[in-house]
Amino acid sequence: MVARDRTQAFRVASPLELLFDLVFVVAVSQAADNLHELVSAGHVAQGTLSYLMVFFAIWWAWMNFTWFASAFDTDDWAYRVMTIAQMGGVLVLAAGVHDAMATYDFTLVTWGYVIMRLAMVAQWLRAAASDPGSRRTALFFAVGITIVQVLWVARLYLLDTTWQFVTFFVLVVAEVMVPVVAERQGRTAWHPHHIADRYGCFTLIVLGESVLASATAIFQARGQGAHVAALAGLAVAGLVIAAGMWWLYFERDQGDRLAEIDRGFGFGYAHYVVFAAAGAVSAGIGAAVDVATGHTALTASVASFVLTVPVGAFVLALWRVILRPHVTWLTSTLVIVIAVLIVASALVPQAAVAATSVLVALAVVVVELDPRHQH
Repeated sequence: MVARDRTQAFRVASPLELLFDLVFVVAVSQAADNLHELVSAGHVAQGTLSYLMVFFAIWWAWMNFTWFASAFDTDDWAYRVMTIAQMGGVLVLAAGVHDAMATYDFTLVTWGYVIMRLAMVAQWLRAAASDPGSRRTALFFAVGITIVQVLWVARLYLLDTTWQFVTFFVLVVAEVMVPVVAERQGRTAWHPHHIADRYGCFTLIVLGESVLASATAIFQARGQGAHVAALAGLAVAGLVIAAGMWWLYFERDQGDRLAEIDRGFGFGYAHYVVFAAAGAVSAGIGAAVDVATGHTALTASVASFVLTVPVGAFVLALWRVILRPHVTWLTSTLVIVIAVLIVASALVPQAAVAATSVLVALAVVVVELDPRHQH
């Protein structure tokens, strides 16, 4: 296992990486579905916090594999077996999402997460043994990840519920610091265009949840004569929101920018907000469907905020990580104002339609004010 060529042409996701992504569809879907159930039951704060906690485990495990695979994709039998082991860990994690979000019981989520992370330790040790130029960095990754995994498990069995909750955030900081420290020993040979392609793949996964929520609204409309118009409107709004978010995200190729700045921490870490917000949009659509059909105690305005806040957060995060380097200060100001307007759309009647209209307006603004489109 040796470092890949960072200048390799046409480097995109491999079939194994795409298969790896499929199991994350299950985990993301579980997180989004449980967020929908909790907020519709009136537990908005609990649902939001537990969703963000669970989503960290999903995102961080996916991201660490992605950057490793960009630098050391050998694709022999050992690499494939260890990758499949990580996929098994994802499924264990997905099985524990409900307990984690409903009762803050992170036992199964933790064990699924640790399975994934220890498989990554094996990958890093193999890289250390095979590639002398990357050995010091790989060993720092392996040792750092191992220490944190021991602490994750110890936290489950040595601490009470309150301290488990507090130490969760401490260990999150420890996790995100491992790559920062390890990369200072020597940079891994990640491929900028490959990373951009991989992040685009995961963006499609989380946006797919909104498309699924739109389909659910259509299913609910069958036999709901009194609510068919409202549900059809929500289905259209959900689809257009997903399409608008897709349009904004893929407006520019990020591979060239990553190659120019030659560093990826800001890009990689900021995507937590991009991905988590996009995944949460489906819960907002689901909550709006529940309000329309009378299956929730939430008020229409609260349910609307459940939809508009993640859309607004997605736009702001997207501006920070993707749009800002390419647009003028005027366009940046408009993007920020429009993101605020999207959130504020929850205060008006037909909030989903209003938020959709504002998002479409933003897509038009970004495209029309893009210097590449000026003649």
